[in-house]
Amino acid sequence: MLTQTMIHRSSSRHPAGHHAHPVPAVNSHSFGTSIELMGAPMPFARNAEIYGENEPAEYLYKVVSGSIRTYKVLNDGRRQIGAFYLPGDVFGLEVGDEHTFSAEAIVNSKVLVIKRSALVNLAARDNETARKLWTMTAGELQRVQAHILLLIKTAQERVAGFLLEMSARVPMGNEIDLPMSRQDIADYLGLTIETVSRTLTQLENTAAIAVPSSRRIVLRNRAALNRLNA
Repeated sequence: MLTQTMIHRSSSRHPAGHHAHPVPAVNSHSFGTSIELMGAPMPFARNAEIYGENEPAEYLYKVVSGSIRTYKVLNDGRRQIGAFYLPGDVFGLEVGDEHTFSAEAIVNSKVLVIKRSALVNLAARDNETARKLWTMTAGELQRVQAHILLLIKTAQERVAGFLLEMSARVPMGNEIDLPMSRQDIADYLGLTIETVSRTLTQLENTAAIAVPSSRRIVLRNRAALNRLNA
């Protein structure tokens, strides 16, 4: 409930609810701007909870800086990470009225918090907003489907697919600076941390990647990684 508490504390600065500005008209170029006008920026410290599983899904969230993970703790105590969200990503989209996963900041992060009902009401009277909201929802569904398919692959295929995914999302040439830990990666890929570390070493030994540090990966042979990810 940290998000709700922080919003209540900021209500004196935003007396008109959670958007101090009137909801603007939206066109194909202003959707991102409209979200920013409707949202309240909130800081979250490393490992701080943004929302919990089964809590009311009253808000949507957009990452301004930092990175976010969503996760579920299984009955046997294992943690399954559902997704990583990076700057520009919107998260917290739900079909129902409750969150199916919990969300935490991986590092110190800033997040725009948008009242879900305000965005839905805007979408009801603005076709472009409705289309963009549908596109975001469809993209989230596609991401979930891709993650499910990834989890049935071998360890090498999973790690290669993850590295290619991160490279595509954070274009920095062939270098990737990972905000998440290897334990996070393991919990996302459904592997142990030992398997992730061993697989990275195997890929490094075949010259597919270089690992200058635990958080930095250099893709040296994309073709080899793509073959594993096919």
